[in-house]
Amino acid sequence: MNEVVIVPWQRKYGEHVIKLILSIQSAEFLIPITEADQPDLKSVDTFYQHGNGNFWVALSEGNVVGTISLKDIGQQQVALRKMFVHKSFRGSDQGVANKLLVAAIEWCIQKNIQDIYLGTVEAFRAAHRFYEKNGFERIETRQLPKNFPLMQVDTIFYHLSIKR
Repeated sequence: MNEVVIVPWQRKYGEHVIKLILSIQSAEFLIPITEADQPDLKSVDTFYQHGNGNFWVALSEGNVVGTISLKDIGQQQVALRKMFVHKSFRGSDQGVANKLLVAAIEWCIQKNIQDIYLGTVEAFRAAHRFYEKNGFERIETRQLPKNFPLMQVDTIFYHLSIKR
């Protein structure tokens, strides 16, 4: 397998990121969400890359094979969003999801972020197992911070307290 590197998002990755995310959401998991439903994907720099937020891509031979982002929601808290890994790069033997999550958690430690929250959909069962294996605890919607950006499609929520 070729080496996978994690780098902060740059404009040059924009269309590749959109293509990867939409192919996983729509084609692979048949989630009724479009590019128009996700305007954040067209403004990653202003939507994610400010305050304590950021957006990373996983690259293999220069190709975008994964993404993860943190949206600053205030109070030293972030929302983890847009965690996607191309089908052929999934699994613990590949380690791409883990590399992405480690980059995000290291960022949280550097920025003194206390909590990560995320929302996901029922269909992403392998993702649920991944989050739980990495210390995330499933929570009820009412346990989310008031500034958490709820997505219409999300029905399952997780929280991770950042340990120092």
